[in-house]
Amino acid sequence: MVTPGGGTPVRAVWTDFGGVLTPPIPEDLRTFCRRTGIPADAFRGAMAAVAEPYGGDLMAPLDTPLLTEDQWAARMNAELRERGVDADLTGFGERWFEGRETNHAWLGQLRSWHAEGFFVGMLSNMPPAWDRHWRRMVPPEGLFDGLALSFRIGVRKPQRGIFEAAAEIAGVAPAECLLVDDIEANCAGAEAAGWQSVHFTDTDTAAAAVARRLARPVATGRAAV
Repeated sequence: MVTPGGGTPVRAVWTDFGGVLTPPIPEDLRTFCRRTGIPADAFRGAMAAVAEPYGGDLMAPLDTPLLTEDQWAARMNAELRERGVDADLTGFGERWFEGRETNHAWLGQLRSWHAEGFFVGMLSNMPPAWDRHWRRMVPPEGLFDGLALSFRIGVRKPQRGIFEAAAEIAGVAPAECLLVDDIEANCAGAEAAGWQSVHFTDTDTAAAAVARRLARPVATGRAAV
């Protein structure tokens, strides 16, 4: 994707969580549905029906949040029943994260940039009920200099507000921030806010794309998580 900063060196690298620090979301969804016995098409259809009053984005009800996880699960149960599926999604987050794998190669790359002195943060659309789960997978201490999570900020990707808040957390200009995300619409949202972006498809390609944009030498001084 085009770099809006006109080649401005990057000082803050912001990574997404799901689909970047984890396997691709469709892969995780298939695994979850196979484990629970819920047909994937029915699950996606129920998610779309629950999300429709909130604008249609499948995770919008949970990420800001507009519904609690329990409220969302109850609505999902009802929608699944209408599709002939008897399921109970109570405690969904615990079950969604069960056995979920971490992308250790990308995690190592982030640690390397952090050790060099770059600001490294996580910018994610995240439900509040999932906060403890992702922290088990990717402990933030000693890695992330800042967190920009939708449930904390009240705005989600690809909306401009979350990028403005994240740049403020990093303490650098928007053009010096770079988002690594598996969803192209989120990359486009970052660029519309004056950021740079890398569309994540695999670790090696993304790491090389980020490395070409990093500022050296690096200024020290970080924000606290």
